[in-house]
Amino acid sequence: MGLNEGAIARIQNYRQQAASLLLYQSVFTSDIGKSLLALLASFTNEDTIACSQAYGQWFSSLALAQQSWPQHLIDRVLAADNAFSQQSQHLPGSPETSAQSVEHVAHDLLNAAEYDFAILHSFYQLSTKQLSHWVGQKCDEPAPPAPISLISPAQLPSINEVVTHYRTHGIGIFGQYAAFRWQTHPDRVTGKLIGIPKPDPIRLSQLVAYDHPKQQLIQNTESLLRGYTAQNVLLYGSRGAGKSSLVKALLNEYKSQGLRLIEVPKAHLQNLPQIIGQLSGVPQKFIIFVDDLSFEEDDEAFKALKVVLEGGVTARPQNVVVYATSNRRHLVREFFDERPKPKDAEEIQAWDTVQEKLSFSDRFGLTLTFTPADQPTYLTIVHQLAEQAGLTIDPENLDWRARQWATRHNGRSGRSARQFIDFLIAEQGD
Repeated sequence: MGLNEGAIARIQNYRQQAASLLLYQSVFTSDIGKSLLALLASFTNEDTIACSQAYGQWFSSLALAQQSWPQHLIDRVLAADNAFSQQSQHLPGSPETSAQSVEHVAHDLLNAAEYDFAILHSFYQLSTKQLSHWVGQKCDEPAPPAPISLISPAQLPSINEVVTHYRTHGIGIFGQYAAFRWQTHPDRVTGKLIGIPKPDPIRLSQLVAYDHPKQQLIQNTESLLRGYTAQNVLLYGSRGAGKSSLVKALLNEYKSQGLRLIEVPKAHLQNLPQIIGQLSGVPQKFIIFVDDLSFEEDDEAFKALKVVLEGGVTARPQNVVVYATSNRRHLVREFFDERPKPKDAEEIQAWDTVQEKLSFSDRFGLTLTFTPADQPTYLTIVHQLAEQAGLTIDPENLDWRARQWATRHNGRSGRSARQFIDFLIAEQGD
């Protein structure tokens, strides 16, 4: 039987519209978008097997993403990084005034966006059942099942609603994700930011003790969010004190206010100038997070971080800070045989070299100390975590078992307390 002329005309119109997009071509650069365009193209040739394969690929891509086609289209619009979205996120006033401030967008960009939205609205209304029906007609077979239909929004967002989203949540990768890691290419010279879909969900309310350093870090982060010059921070102290968890908890507390977290392994610190170069001029605020920091002698990462902390020819953007954790107060390892002796004549100012190593941590504007937990502090943490978990256990028995746990396992620390409570939760759940 095949497709009739009316169906072919509609399909060709969809293909023409997709090709005519001026700003939002990225809607069709995802696997789902590409497979939809491939499916539409397959309707116009004689190969029915290719049509069935194209439909299968589109079905599979939607199923893997667990998305409906309308929801995917909206997600791609909201994540778009183009001239219109870039200008929108920098509009004056608050996000609530987008309906008024959208008039500040360049006239040609606004016209182009409205043109594209008319096209995208037609694709939003493209029924998956319609596509399935066309496949059945094309292949002269019963229509295959339509992709899983998840709950879809009532309609495509308006221009004003999209502008509000860009201004509130950002655009591109910074609008899609709150946490990132830096991934280098095999050449180790270049790399890119990779979004983390499910970052650690730890919250500030779950972190017990160390109230003073916690409050100092919160104040510094809030200064960053308000647009002031915030301090780079070194969190150092005993293992298991919750230094890393505290930094990650900041993200969950403030991501709705534009905070973003970029985790950079020590091995990739030489890429810091490349990373920071991508953040300048972006409205979000960024924490460069370096966990478990220490350096060996002549470490290239030492020099790269030193430049960022002290500032080079290019100033550090005001929307970027470095938060580093370490178990060492002096981040560069020093050995006794490195200390200058009177008989040594190799370097006239040898003590200067030693002092440069020892003073590297002073280049952080704020140093927060996490001392080892004594027994009262450890038991306080245990009790508060037990209360948060809703555990029902006699306090004296809880104290006794907590002390036994610390003795037999990893000593007294916030981490050890958390592991102990997790054990009790599992035990009571049996």
